[in-house]
This record gives sequence, structure tokens and C-alpha cells, in this order.
Amino acid sequence: MGDGNFERAVVFMIKHSNEGSVGLVLNQPTHHHLSSLIPEWEGQIFEDSTVFRGGPVELDSSLGLGRFVGDLNDNQTFIIANVGVIDLALPPQEIPENLVNFRPYIGFSGWSPMQLEAELAANAWFVVDADPQDIFREETEDLWSLDLRRQKGPMSWLSNYPPDPRVN
Repeated sequence: MGDGNFERAVVFMIKHSNEGSVGLVLNQPTHHHLSSLIPEWEGQIFEDSTVFRGGPVELDSSLGLGRFVGDLNDNQTFIIANVGVIDLALPPQEIPENLVNFRPYIGFSGWSPMQLEAELAANAWFVVDADPQDIFREETEDLWSLDLRRQKGPMSWLSNYPPDPRVN
């Protein structure tokens, strides 16, 4: 695509509708911890969580992905398995106690209506099933290759494709 924001990016789609699409890049950690960007999180359980760059859109916005266990309440909506979106505009004290994994993001990846469909038609993206384990993986540097390696057939061969094939 020629967009450096998505160079070997693994994007987890959290919404896709006629109004557009929203996703979060799973493999672009920053050097910031949650409490350094949002002071209200200082002294809270996930204060030292590494903040990830969710994409190039609205870099002044923040949200999180969380994995929940046990009893669920009515306002928890899941995207996959027991993983849902957490609004970081909420005070940390309002985060449900059954949250066991948490990953905060600044910004997100967004597409206007039909934009993502056009990119898919141009074969600009590989589409694979999401693996909930990838969302909270500690080591994300090789996530792009790992995801491709899990695929069946020729797509798995691309997992070893060098970033610059001219130096292969």
C-alpha cells in the first residue's frame, strides 16, 4: 500500500459496518506506560501496561482491549471470545474487577465507508482469522510472520518474506 503505518502490521478489526471500519494494530508498542500518558492510572493495577499505537487516526484518543473472566455484567460486549473494548475515558476505578488482561492503545486504524473493501479488492491486505492469544502477546515483533506461518497453503510461505526482497 505504500503506507508505512501498516508495514507488517497486524490489525485486529473491532468494528466493520456500512459506516466504516475500525481496527487496532497489535504489533506497534510505544515506549510509554499507561500511567505516563493518563495520570489517573497511576497506582492502579494496569498502570505499567505498555501503550500500543493502534493506528494513525486520532492519536489523541485512547481505548483498550481487555480479557474478562468469571461473571459478566450487562455492559460488557465482546468482539471475540471474552475480549472486549474498554473506554479509557472511564476512571480506572470503574473498570470491572473481572478484567485479567489489558492492553491500552493510542489512536486507531480507521476506514471510511467502502474504503477497506476497495483495499481488500486490490489485495492490499491478508485476511486471516483472529487468534485471541495474539491480542495480549508479550513479544509482538514477529507477530506478522507468526500469523502468516499459522495459515494453510501458500500464504504461510510469505511468513519468511524479507522486508526488502532486494537484499535477499
